[in-house]
Amino acid sequence: MSPLPQRIAAETLGTALLVATVAGSGIMAESLTHDAALALLGNTLATGAMLVVLITTLGPISGAHFNPAVSLMFALKGDLGRRDTGLYMFAQFVGGIAGTVAAHAMFALPLLQASLKARTGGAQWLSEGVATFGLAATILAGLRFERKAVPWLVGLYICAAYWFTASTSFANPAVAVARSLTDTFSGIRSVDLPGFILAELAGMLCGLALMSWLLAPADKTLAEAEGQP
Repeated sequence: MSPLPQRIAAETLGTALLVATVAGSGIMAESLTHDAALALLGNTLATGAMLVVLITTLGPISGAHFNPAVSLMFALKGDLGRRDTGLYMFAQFVGGIAGTVAAHAMFALPLLQASLKARTGGAQWLSEGVATFGLAATILAGLRFERKAVPWLVGLYICAAYWFTASTSFANPAVAVARSLTDTFSGIRSVDLPGFILAELAGMLCGLALMSWLLAPADKTLAEAEGQP
């Protein structure tokens, strides 16, 4: 890992570029087609591709979290200190907002908008929980078994989750907040944020709990089953 200032800069930059991609590709898709499925496909491919690039290039610097839920997961695992976790999360929220501003500037829109797009209800919250659960499981299993493939695993998972979840898989509190500031294809009303963020954190906790057991070393698991210290 790099020194803390470099890690914070990488988290800010990475989250900004991720959100700029999510918002910008949504704006571009909406301007090119009135077919919602085609617009979502464009949004999906751009987001997945950018995740592969960002995790590959910035992962060696900061771990490429770009997501407060992921940073909190590593903090709970004991892999990230309390101070670093707070700074990572702050950087991610700031970077996300900067990404929205950048996307709006590139398309000559007001720099900040209040989204009017409703995303609420049990199905949406369940979708966010499932999406974040799967993201946590993908990251943890990827790090355990195929570390070099993690950028592709995460990018491909998010591409899939865009389509199999009703919420289109935000799976990221910083991205959710940033998307509340764009009244475009990818937006979400600010009033709907609490339900999304709580569902994302719940999904992360469930993913961490299951994978901590599932990925436990075989010798440790066997010893515990036999009642050995």
